[in-house]
Amino acid sequence: MKLSTIVLFGCIFLAAYLPADAIYEFDNSVKEKRFYSLISEIRCPKCTSGSIASSDVPVSRDLKQKVYELILAGSTDKEIKTYVTDRFGASSDYKPALEGANYLLWFGPFIFLGILMLIFLSNRRL
Repeated sequence: MKLSTIVLFGCIFLAAYLPADAIYEFDNSVKEKRFYSLISEIRCPKCTSGSIASSDVPVSRDLKQKVYELILAGSTDKEIKTYVTDRFGASSDYKPALEGANYLLWFGPFIFLGILMLIFLSNRRL
């Protein structure tokens, strides 16, 4: 067999494993904007450093598909975020709600900074 034939069959074989870009079709631009806004606000459960919009791992693709289906079904943004939070935890939302244990996330840095300032000022007076 020629080398070019082997390369051709190799390319065809590997092309089957390349991820296909999903096409999300909406009936109006408002739903499309909501979709892209939501997927940029939801953290990838697998990689945790990026949104599902920037991730191509299988769980992110499935979650994007679920968000797409929920938007088409008429769910609100809050309902979609509640679904994601219930399924993957509060850390899946880049903008966590101001409630319960999230108070520490929102106000913890300010409390920490205040304690550091008190320590600094008390040591400075001595």
